[in-house]
Amino acid sequence: MTPHLRAYSVHLLTATGAIFAMLAMLEASRGDWPMMFLWLVVAFAVDGIDGPLARRFGVQQHAPQVDGVLMDLIIDYLTYVFIPAYALFQSGLLPGWPGWLALLAIVFTSAIYFADTRMKTKDNSFAGFPGCWNMLVLVLFAVSPPPFVSLALVIVLAGAMFTDLKFIHPVRTDRWRAVSLPVAFAWTFFAFWAAWVEFDPQSWAIWGLVATSVYLLLAGIAQQLIEARQPA
Repeated sequence: MTPHLRAYSVHLLTATGAIFAMLAMLEASRGDWPMMFLWLVVAFAVDGIDGPLARRFGVQQHAPQVDGVLMDLIIDYLTYVFIPAYALFQSGLLPGWPGWLALLAIVFTSAIYFADTRMKTKDNSFAGFPGCWNMLVLVLFAVSPPPFVSLALVIVLAGAMFTDLKFIHPVRTDRWRAVSLPVAFAWTFFAFWAAWVEFDPQSWAIWGLVATSVYLLLAGIAQQLIEARQPA
């Protein structure tokens, strides 16, 4: 296969995320939340591998006619933001005015964040919460906390999008990658299994999902705290 074809094949892989987004939305329209999340987890897995493949096969050099970064952002907004926000609202997990507040906060703040050219730090982490609402909402479905807890998490993380708090990219952040990458793989597995068993509260996957989510959420902030204590 020529470098040109390899590069375009990566673009095609990225574009499959749009298909998985549509399949997830169709399941959401039927109220089949576990199946919706299964498709979102598949889209999440694709999003995790297309970036490294794009860098390996020189997509910007061999297939520059297609803007892979823009395509990735469009699909990410659908699968990370729009569909999870719809699920959180429509499922009744967050009923009444808190549901409206969370819905509008998620889609509005994420639209601004996704267009922010300062979202990446020097070590390829994210500056501010990176709008991974698919991960949060999946955990909320799995754990079913009281509505006020869900709303508080949404508000805090929406505000955190516009801070200097660091959130790791499991693939691209070098520091602790030997731990972060396996944790991200584990999160994907736990998320898929939790959705597969329809968020059975007795499933061991729920505990694994919570533990890996806590790590991925706080690892970057922990790195910042360690860096701040180191002598200049």
